[in-house]
Amino acid sequence: MAGEFALQGGQLPAAARHYLEAATAAQDPVLAERATRIALLADEDALARDAFRLWQVLAPEGSTGQRMVAAGLALRAGDKRQARRALQVLMAEPDGWRSALAALFGAVGKQQALVAKLVGKCVDDGLLPADLQAWLGFGGLAQRLDQAKLVDRIVREVVARFPGEPRVALLRAQLLREAGKLDEARGVLSTLAGNEALSLPLRWALAGEYDALGDAGKAAQVLATGPQNDTILAQRAALLDKAGDKTALAALYAELRQGGSQPNPLRRLLLGQLAELLEHPAEALAWYETVPGAAAQGVARLRAANVRHAMGQKAAAFEALRAVQSDPLLDEDARRDGYLMEAELRQKDGDVAGERDAYARGLASFTDNLDLLYARALMWERQDDIVAAEADLRRILVIAPDNVAALNALGYTLADRTQRYREALALIDRARVAEPGNAAIIDSYGWVLFRLGKPREALEHLRHAFALQQDPDIATHLGQVLWHLGRKEEARRHFDEARRLDPDNRSLRRALQETGA
Repeated sequence: MAGEFALQGGQLPAAARHYLEAATAAQDPVLAERATRIALLADEDALARDAFRLWQVLAPEGSTGQRMVAAGLALRAGDKRQARRALQVLMAEPDGWRSALAALFGAVGKQQALVAKLVGKCVDDGLLPADLQAWLGFGGLAQRLDQAKLVDRIVREVVARFPGEPRVALLRAQLLREAGKLDEARGVLSTLAGNEALSLPLRWALAGEYDALGDAGKAAQVLATGPQNDTILAQRAALLDKAGDKTALAALYAELRQGGSQPNPLRRLLLGQLAELLEHPAEALAWYETVPGAAAQGVARLRAANVRHAMGQKAAAFEALRAVQSDPLLDEDARRDGYLMEAELRQKDGDVAGERDAYARGLASFTDNLDLLYARALMWERQDDIVAAEADLRRILVIAPDNVAALNALGYTLADRTQRYREALALIDRARVAEPGNAAIIDSYGWVLFRLGKPREALEHLRHAFALQQDPDIATHLGQVLWHLGRKEEARRHFDEARRLDPDNRSLRRALQETGA
């Protein structure tokens, strides 16, 4: 119980100690394993070793999880010989490369040079199986470690071992993109574009790479190849809008209108959205007002209100939203979204009082609704009322102590807008326990490390976050840390990337003002 309370309070070292005490008292291997993993996350290596020894005693038969932790501990301790033996054992197991890779990733922050050497040894010793995913995973780790020669070697091996495999080309393009070689990445992708034999997941992946390169129009062309469904059509529309290609949007709209007479709710919703993007508001309203089926009615009415607002019919728009909010025939999500949309439109109007009132009425109707509380907290932060933002986020955490979004938002807000960095770190650590691979949480962790005076350690985590998600806030944070470290040209490149992603980003504006970049 004490361990769980400490964990919820973000006190990871205390949580690990309590779990270890409980495991010792109860002789419970499950508790010992949990103590070990929490201690590792808290970077309490001595405590992790104590917990691991107990786990081994209580579960002497061993497991892949135990062997992965053994490898991780040896790596973190810098014990090259023991780490290499442990990795060899893992790699010999069926699918054991995944555990070996996880152990190597976990030691990157503490033993980067050793990790790089052992990745190379795994390749040298022929330990990687004839599994493309294994090679892709180790190639990605080599890229993260900035081991250009090793990356090139792995790519050459992959090309030789898996000739003609589209995922190999995608890997090469991704690595080139992450290295800043955008034209070369596009050249690699061009070998796949137009290949009608690509499976649907590969088409999505190829489109995603083009989008990450800033070629949203090309991404839409990729998705246009092959069988279509409503999900693909909607994504094509979004990409064409992102690319600003009104001609292609108009062509897609004309194509879909031919089947618009059919009573297909999703198709009519999409036609309405396309008409909005093409700035044909009257046509958009006509589509939304003829969407059949009770299930789609809420979305259609919300979109129609948004169109009326864009047309300048603000009174009619807000009246329509009030009707949605009070309609007992609509489901709760649609009625709640009526308040969320009203608040969004009030914000666009610069109506601070109206935005606050929309949230107040929404929470009066949907007491302690987490979506409304979270959105209002973001509003308070945007309006520089950090006390109110914290209150709403803490209210969420009283209702749902493990709400990862609220943990991360509160931790980030305290790190970014106050000097309560240790408290922020505790909250972010709780989020990391739940979702260690979440880019936004990794970004928050890197940012609070920077605020705590650990810029080099922060840089590693921020690079990882940006590799996972091309986000303007993450790019801005990378730029600020690099600027602080004196690497100003590289910092400017990240500021430029953030500007490309979102020219009006608030974090970017603050960073440029602070740095003078």
